[in-house]
Amino acid sequence: MNETVLDKLKILAESAKYDVSCASSGTVRNNSSGGIGNTVGGMGVCHSFTEDGRCISLLKIMLTNHCIYDCAYCINRKSNDLKRATFSVSELVELTIEFYRRNYIEGLFLSSGVVRNPDYTMERMVRVVKDLRTVHRFNGYIHLKSIPGCSRELVNEGGLYADRMSVNLEIPTEQNLKLLAPEKDFQSVFAPMRYIQQGMLQSLEDRRKFRHTPRFVPAGQSTQMIVGATPESDKDILYISSALYKRPSMKRVYYSGFIPVNSYDKRLPALRQAPLVRENRLYQADWLMRFYEFRADEIVDDRFPDLDQEIDPKLAWALRHPEQFPVDVNTADYRMILRVPGIGVKSAGLIISARKFGRLTSEQLKKIGIVMKKARYFITCRELPVNTVNEVTPEYVRKVLTEPKKKKMIHDERQLSIVFPE
Repeated sequence: MNETVLDKLKILAESAKYDVSCASSGTVRNNSSGGIGNTVGGMGVCHSFTEDGRCISLLKIMLTNHCIYDCAYCINRKSNDLKRATFSVSELVELTIEFYRRNYIEGLFLSSGVVRNPDYTMERMVRVVKDLRTVHRFNGYIHLKSIPGCSRELVNEGGLYADRMSVNLEIPTEQNLKLLAPEKDFQSVFAPMRYIQQGMLQSLEDRRKFRHTPRFVPAGQSTQMIVGATPESDKDILYISSALYKRPSMKRVYYSGFIPVNSYDKRLPALRQAPLVRENRLYQADWLMRFYEFRADEIVDDRFPDLDQEIDPKLAWALRHPEQFPVDVNTADYRMILRVPGIGVKSAGLIISARKFGRLTSEQLKKIGIVMKKARYFITCRELPVNTVNEVTPEYVRKVLTEPKKKKMIHDERQLSIVFPE
């Protein structure tokens, strides 16, 4: 690797670090004779996870950090005075192959600033992934960012070589997007999203008729929203995520806590650090929508437009709805068992299977993997005491579960002696 390419790598790997939407789950691309790399298998390297949970490494890089846009929240905005660099197509292809051969990476996450116009930039990015697949027969995972405003033809071509494509929504509402990024609008974002979805659906239909039809974005698409740069509530964000998940091609919505990289811009909030707790709560709420059969309006609504920062969204919902509990784990349906704090998707499935052979006890629930310190207030079974959320009140449960461990033990004993005197 010559010094020029190394200097570019330092600059463009640093510029790419703020994009969080680089998970690689959902696809399997096996190696072939004469090829290199597969999807299951230093600098600018990020870690993601395969569909079966294995961690893999990706070269996370930008084609260029030059940009014609002046988005207030972006480190690479055109008005910033920073080192700029651009890879040629051949340089980036060679870099990816050399990183793979040295066992640094198992795939590529490619994004870019916008130079000249969206089509010019997207065409160069497509050439990179096309050369990797067709010239070097690279079978590793490739995540390709689609440039907002690019043509349908380029999206369709890129989708033939990428495992996943993404278009970042960035700001949850168009009004605030126009405030912080005047050159952008939702149409430029949603159009390539629609092209990706249509390409995926067409590919699935064609593959039913013709077995060897090329796959189109087999791992689906994702997007990212910046949290905290604008005053949207968690309700606004989760309602948008819920609508996006209704699209058959959307696999992940990522939430990136706003990082004040351009503190001089008065349109942005004055934050010292990213709102990481809020970001974490949004991911937990997102998980509830995708795997726990919760609707967005059950997690946040007009009365509670923002997620509770102190407790997770599932526990918050349970404490707001004590009338739904306790749940008898030996008779309740799967959907209701899923809503018990401390019980996950896997544990709920095990409960449904295990109770066919007899009534479950508290010891058996522990062996299954239930977090009993939470669940015990919301479930009943033969051996459990009756100190459920309705007897000890939601306020007490909240206090106990948020106290430090030592104080919690003392408080727990005292409170139970009051509620259930010997």
